[in-house]
Amino acid sequence: MADEEGGSGVAGGRGGEALAASAPNGDRSGNSPLAVPSFSADDRGFHRSSTMPLPVVIKNDEIANETAGPSSSERSRTERRRQNNPADDPAKQLLDERIPIKKKLKMLDRIATVKDDGTVVVDVPSLEPTIVGGSGTEDIYTEVAVEDTLDGTEIPYRPPMQIVILIVGTRGDVQPFVAIGKRLQDYGHRVRLATHANFKEFVLTAGLEFFPLGGDPKILAEFMVKNKGFLPSGPSEIPIQRKQMKEIIFSLLPACKEPDPDTGIPFKVDAIIANPPAYGHTHVAEALKVPIHILFTMPWTPTSKFPHPFSRVKQPAGYRLSYQIVDSMIWLGIRDMINEFRKKKLKLRPVTYLSGSQGSGNDIPHGYIWSPHLVPKPKDWGPKIDVVGFCFLDLASNYVPPEPLVKWLQAGDKPIYVGFGSLVRSV
Repeated sequence: MADEEGGSGVAGGRGGEALAASAPNGDRSGNSPLAVPSFSADDRGFHRSSTMPLPVVIKNDEIANETAGPSSSERSRTERRRQNNPADDPAKQLLDERIPIKKKLKMLDRIATVKDDGTVVVDVPSLEPTIVGGSGTEDIYTEVAVEDTLDGTEIPYRPPMQIVILIVGTRGDVQPFVAIGKRLQDYGHRVRLATHANFKEFVLTAGLEFFPLGGDPKILAEFMVKNKGFLPSGPSEIPIQRKQMKEIIFSLLPACKEPDPDTGIPFKVDAIIANPPAYGHTHVAEALKVPIHILFTMPWTPTSKFPHPFSRVKQPAGYRLSYQIVDSMIWLGIRDMINEFRKKKLKLRPVTYLSGSQGSGNDIPHGYIWSPHLVPKPKDWGPKIDVVGFCFLDLASNYVPPEPLVKWLQAGDKPIYVGFGSLVRSV
């Protein structure tokens, strides 16, 4: 038996954002009936980001000035053509539906290796697109973030909604969403938090409604902590993890529409908040025609700034590709379950291999729960992706620290706290 201990995860902080939700097959304008309120300690307002691509310009005089040898500018143009060729770009090949699955599998096998701890080692040649310029190469993904402040008083009024929060993970994953749910309640919304059964008392004590997701939470917690993610590190773990994931996926629809299991009070969802490991969230939103907003404590959106948290990448050119590789490998393991869920439960057509429909598309708003002062929003993330700040849940309002601790804290500079996340103890 495995018991979860003291999972801190990303469980609090300052900052916050007016977060708009977008239905997968509905309104694409970005307007949304859902606003996740600020968690700023001083409530000075919200920060909204938008991005504008910088123009890529190749000046004729710059090309003419490159005269050394057989023309370095010609070599640059050749390199540019090679790097922008889809046949040479693994990321484009993974998303190209015309390429057979077997070929994609061979490519994944060549450039990605799952290690004993469940992380993925990505080994690719430099594929970063380049342009000709006076100072060498530049990343074509370069964008500039334009920040404007949205005062809290400008948030439009929304009538009370029934919101479900679908969360898969350990205590550190669940706790920030308890804080979010409590704030949404303060705004007059009805909030149901659907997660693992072992968090029932934690959720109910916080004053939120609870709905159990499928799967054995102890098995799932032990797997996630051991593997540092969601990819099985050995063949023996694959059937166990697939069983857990199928039970979770098939429990998402009841979590959005069935009455409260304890009180019998009816529930019909108006908006969904979910974290990425709740695979199936976008499919449920599509079927019910309700908006969805993805929130997570780790980066899940491709960027050239840093690699996927479940990958190991030596070359910066592989950072963006690492997200598509991890997503592809996860999708390979669950695509049959997702399509069974879509056909049998949601009455939707199946989605094709890596069509983009199975994941969290660019049209779905994302919010990442960490401080932008700690890790700023990458410049290549679009306007529907934001870093919104930590979400603290105050569980120590009556706590009185011992005197030696108080004296130590007062004696020097403010300390930096380092947590170790959720730990599993086998008995």
